[in-house]
Amino acid sequence: MTFNTILFLFTFLPIALILYYIVPKRFRNIPLVLLSLVFYAWGNPTYLILMAFSVVFNYITGLELDAYLQEERHTGARVTMISAVVVNLLILGFFKYYGFLISTVNSITGLTLSAPELPLPLGISFFTFSVLSYVFDVYRGRAEVQKNFLDFSLYVTFFAKVTSGPIVQYKDMAPQFRERQMVPAKFGAGISMFLVGLGKKVLIADNLGATFSAISGLSTMSAGTAWLGMILYSLQLYFDFSGYSDMAIGLAKCFGFDFSANFDYPYLSASISEFWRRWHISLGAWFRDYVYIPLGGNRCSKHRQLINLAVVWLLTGLWHGSAWNFVLWGVYHGIFVILEKFVLKDIWPRVPKFLRIFVTTLLVFIGWVLFFSPSLSGAIHYYGQMFGAGHMGLFDGTFRYYFFGSLRLLIVAFLGCGPIVRRIHQRLCYYKGGKRTYVSVIGFVLLLILCVAYMMSATYSSFLYVQF
Repeated sequence: MTFNTILFLFTFLPIALILYYIVPKRFRNIPLVLLSLVFYAWGNPTYLILMAFSVVFNYITGLELDAYLQEERHTGARVTMISAVVVNLLILGFFKYYGFLISTVNSITGLTLSAPELPLPLGISFFTFSVLSYVFDVYRGRAEVQKNFLDFSLYVTFFAKVTSGPIVQYKDMAPQFRERQMVPAKFGAGISMFLVGLGKKVLIADNLGATFSAISGLSTMSAGTAWLGMILYSLQLYFDFSGYSDMAIGLAKCFGFDFSANFDYPYLSASISEFWRRWHISLGAWFRDYVYIPLGGNRCSKHRQLINLAVVWLLTGLWHGSAWNFVLWGVYHGIFVILEKFVLKDIWPRVPKFLRIFVTTLLVFIGWVLFFSPSLSGAIHYYGQMFGAGHMGLFDGTFRYYFFGSLRLLIVAFLGCGPIVRRIHQRLCYYKGGKRTYVSVIGFVLLLILCVAYMMSATYSSFLYVQF
């Protein structure tokens, strides 16, 4: 089940809200956990076993860590923490990377080892990083151990974030299990944010994706068509993922939780480093807090900093997918971050900002080819098409057909990548004191109607990040 379905909008969500608000405050986590398990099990109930194991194992690990730390038995705490990390990563590695490992070994050695084709459990990368956040926070004393099994279960399974994030760190969510603000204004803000995200996904991302799918299915294409396909996918990915994040954060608000923003207009970044402070913010914060800083961060020699950055970006690539094109994608971004930090740190800031934004966005867009290609050879082939290897010329009839057919949508999408739409909305829909106008209410009702109409008439499209 995903948020952009009629089933979720008109069955699951209303039931969830009714059950949540009719139950006394001190018991409200109970229906949230039960509903979250139903939400997760909808696609494949078998993987509830995996989810249950993750919850029970890491809950017990937290208690053991706390006991060792209270007794100042630091060696036992360290062994417990390392064991938990190994177990969680082995589970993630088996389901996500086992096939990739076997195929790599076969290609290197010439062997013909076989690997079972297992469906990837929904959100395994997200909830694995969530439980690792808990283990690390307890071990480092950044958060108190969670002794309430129900509250810990809610942290891992909460349906607003379990399948595609954002990756909420335990130390940020823990204070909200028992004390969270639930007022009409917050509920209204949550609904508004959810509808904005739904509009991003259904009205913009899915339509961009339809044209991109048509282009990517071509065996050969002109350079212009290939570049157009790259731009369409880059915009689709942003509106798809940021839309999902908006929906997740909005849903969390409806149930009293506050999650931090996951996107901050990343395509307006003036450097690759800034892009990663604006794109998938929760993932970047996770790698910074639990990998980069523990490795030494910036508090060490330049040589060691280079190693730390290389490790982070290699892991970032692997986190996104079990294929060499994802590894290369991570390395690609890592190279530019390293160049900005050590080679261009005095030169790049002197370049006019509009040019820095253009170059950064162009580099990011080019990198997405590695992201959407089914394999490394597929990415190389697509790059070849972009630079004329397809021998179809710069522009052709196919390019003109898809370009002019999607021109209005492209204009809307590019405008939506910046704050101008939000500023217009705030000026039209809010009084100076922050109170909503009737224009705002009517606008959101029309947006919901439009989204529902499109969802009922169009083919279902899942979220792109569900596969990660």
